[in-house]
Amino acid sequence: MILISGRKMAIENKNNSPSELTFEYKVPGKWILSGEHSVIRGSEALVFPLTSRYLQFRYFKSHQDFTLSVGGQYKGDLELFIWSVIEKYLNELKMTRDQLKGHLDLQCEIQFGAGMGASATLAVGLSLFFYQLGYLKTDLFEFSKKIEDLFHGESSGVDVAVALNAKPLIFKRGNANQFLTQYKLPKLCISYSGVRGVTKDCVDKVKALLQSDPEKYRMVDEKMSLSVQLLKKLISEPSEDSLWVEALTLAQSCFIDWELVPYEAQKHINSLNQAGALSCKMTGSGGGGYILSLWPSSFDLNTLDKNLRTQLIKIESR
Repeated sequence: MILISGRKMAIENKNNSPSELTFEYKVPGKWILSGEHSVIRGSEALVFPLTSRYLQFRYFKSHQDFTLSVGGQYKGDLELFIWSVIEKYLNELKMTRDQLKGHLDLQCEIQFGAGMGASATLAVGLSLFFYQLGYLKTDLFEFSKKIEDLFHGESSGVDVAVALNAKPLIFKRGNANQFLTQYKLPKLCISYSGVRGVTKDCVDKVKALLQSDPEKYRMVDEKMSLSVQLLKKLISEPSEDSLWVEALTLAQSCFIDWELVPYEAQKHINSLNQAGALSCKMTGSGGGGYILSLWPSSFDLNTLDKNLRTQLIKIESR
């Protein structure tokens, strides 16, 4: 569970009235090793928190009218719609804006539309906010998922689960989370493809393909599920890179079958392969966003071209 801390820290609001920091917390992003899309239809997914990308919440209690500030590297993403999301919460909780008091500061260090679970960090973070204030009394997971569904139409809940628990897990819809306490990962990185993906559009596209040819696309789901089963075994013990290549290539073939690898993403994958990556796959809903890349264990990432090297986010193994 996300650690929520409180400490005394005064700020001055626009009315020059001191406010006290009541609580603060960070909600991490995520990356998916395998299981995208098929997880919506009941298959397993392997998902990990990405602690270097997060949404930070800091609430300063006061009796003044509610105010909000947004900062961080990706504040522009959040500023566009944060008030509308808060209004959705107020409507769901049958509240009015004047019931809120104090100041909420958000630091956005996660990119939206990139497959990192940014919408889930926002849904979980705001659910925790209203929970801490005593307005939300229902299950945090279910309420956060309900809000995330407003973004995606239908979500599996996998992003919400990892954002709320901040732990690696095997997720299966409707089942209790199976947390990964011991696992081994090879040399993995993620990097931005250069194009955003819209999760709702990708989910709708896969659904439409499934309806157009159920037998064909059920087999694609089965391929993704097979990739998950292979990777579950690989993360449990030291394994050869060639086995990882097989499992990740199988997962990526599903994104190709679903027509979710745009030209810009494939171009980025090609550049990673030419630089020495052994295998690459989309991570998240596809259509753009981030690419997961596997590198030889002996490969020195510092030898890469600076432009490419600075794009890579190294995944920490256990």
